[in-house]
Amino acid sequence: MVATPAVRAAAEPAKPLRGLDNAGKPGFYTVQRGDTLVRIALDNGQNWRDVARWNQIDNPNQIEVGEVLRVQPPPGELGAAPPRPLASAPPVGEPLPPLAKSPAQPPASAPAAAPASPSAPSGDELVWIWPAQGQTVGAFDEVKNKGVDIAGKAGDPVLAAADGRVVYAGAGLRGYGNLIILKHNNTYLTAYAHNRSLLVKEDQQVKQGQKIAEMGNTDAEQVKLHFEIRRQGKPVDPARYLPSR
Repeated sequence: MVATPAVRAAAEPAKPLRGLDNAGKPGFYTVQRGDTLVRIALDNGQNWRDVARWNQIDNPNQIEVGEVLRVQPPPGELGAAPPRPLASAPPVGEPLPPLAKSPAQPPASAPAAAPASPSAPSGDELVWIWPAQGQTVGAFDEVKNKGVDIAGKAGDPVLAAADGRVVYAGAGLRGYGNLIILKHNNTYLTAYAHNRSLLVKEDQQVKQGQKIAEMGNTDAEQVKLHFEIRRQGKPVDPARYLPSR
């Protein structure tokens, strides 16, 4: 008797989830319900394209709950290796930029004209500038607000807070609207959310003070810039880093 397709399908074992042997190990993350590759990368201070390459993910829109993904570079990789091209489109809401990956940026030199806040961390930390000139209408809160909210008018300039490279430019992260993420070095990312328009593309190098977007209210109740600084993926209070004004 020849098995029907339905019988054959039932007899086939389920495909094992990716990376289960690495569950619980440092540098790996178990996918939770509602996760996207962009959010996982942001929360771990990485470029989503690198995470896709490290895990041999061809379609970044298809990750499964329970999969275990590498979220730190493999041993011996400094972040400068060219990425493996993705066979399918990037996550929903992403543009279609070139897939070439530039070398990781070294920490930016501190501009002489940018005064540092007395409370700003010292040592090898970056020196930042404010990304917008409006009044702060939302303070950092580890639970409710992962950054600061800066009010303004639609179309006001949004500036890069430090030299860096664009690792995300799109609208695929729920709650952020039109979003730009910059990677400044192996420690710091910044995020710029709710923009009306985005003026840079993925993999583009930007300079501190460069206009990268126009303020808007996408996925927000009012025109504002939501600005985050992430240190090794963890949100930190921008007030500790930005100069006083």
